Amino acid sequence: MKRHLAPVAALLISVSILLAGQGLQGTLLPVRATLESFTTLAIGAMGAAYFLGFTLGCLKGGELIRKVGHVRVFLAMTALASVSPLLHGLVVMQWAWGGLRFVTGFCFAVIYIVIESWLNERSTNENRGFVFSTYSMITLTVLAVGQMMTLTYSPTGLHLFVIASVLVSVAAIPVALSDAPSPDAPLFAEVNLKRLLRVSPTGALGCLATGLVNGSFWALAPVYTQGASNDVRLAAWFMTSAVLGGALTQWPLGAASDRFGRRLVLVGIVVGGGLASAALVTMSGGGSFALMSLLGASWGAMAFPLYAISVAFANDYADPNEYVNVSSGLLLMYGIGATLGPFVASGLMTLTDFTGLFLFSGIVYVLLATTALARSFSRRGEIIEEPVAFKASLAAARTASQVYEDEM
Repeated sequence: MKRHLAPVAALLISVSILLAGQGLQGTLLPVRATLESFTTLAIGAMGAAYFLGFTLGCLKGGELIRKVGHVRVFLAMTALASVSPLLHGLVVMQWAWGGLRFVTGFCFAVIYIVIESWLNERSTNENRGFVFSTYSMITLTVLAVGQMMTLTYSPTGLHLFVIASVLVSVAAIPVALSDAPSPDAPLFAEVNLKRLLRVSPTGALGCLATGLVNGSFWALAPVYTQGASNDVRLAAWFMTSAVLGGALTQWPLGAASDRFGRRLVLVGIVVGGGLASAALVTMSGGGSFALMSLLGASWGAMAFPLYAISVAFANDYADPNEYVNVSSGLLLMYGIGATLGPFVASGLMTLTDFTGLFLFSGIVYVLLATTALARSFSRRGEIIEEPVAFKASLAAARTASQVYEDEM
């Protein structure tokens, strides 16, 4: 474990601090907006502004990294992102918050590109699943910690905004002082979704599916719990259970994908997620408090590791000089899904009932599993004539470490 994580230890420490601040902001802002009597439309528009900035960051982040390098971009974006929560607390106006959410979305998209391309540069096909699972586990854990920080002070004051700003600022220190070598700047930088779908269609569609499902969950899970139970505590316990379930399975599933192959683990995840979604649909009316929390944990155990496995899958087939571009494209696929998912899921909930949320996730999982299996079966019997760059035993086992042409 130490050997795999040592090259990226400083980066992971920075990620831990940074995302704690992001988690605090994510909970604090809608709470404060409600207390300030912002309209529902305005709160929704702020969410849309965040993803608009996120999309722009996915498109422009690679070019920034190409010009000045990973470390400088990381430091610049954390500095800019730390200003946003302070201004949120000082200027409590709907239009101002929309603009600030746009800036925050841009900054974090670029930061994620830096982080994920850096992790890819410092990992190999043999340990990439483990490294990305560690990253995802840290992400889920510290986001939950950041959300709990909202209990430390009243959301009507400035204290929580200052804490969020401090956390984002301090996150720059480990990277700035690290003596570990940073990745080389990419030779070219552009988001080419057509190229990404040629490199690894399964990995790209896995990120899109993750955005569709997880984006819908974050937006609509409280609506589901209100329909499933009159106990208002269920929403908090259900979502916490889902996050903890996802955090617990990151390492085992990542290690399994390194050993047995990404495609096999990815299909297993989506099948498990589909079964958990079906259980949440069928048992929502008569399930006890404990059973619903357990089902939420089972669903999260499958849903949240899917992004890390999909990213590792895609980067197994990418050339080293494509890591920044691939990371940008995968984040863009996720962002597209996270933007569209809540709209589609809410429409399905309108046509059915509150269970439409997990009916939607089940449909997405079935489609992804079908696509992944179809691509696997369609390539059976192919003969690989080019020499592979990895161990023959791994290629023979048809793991994600097989040759690039096989995925093509």
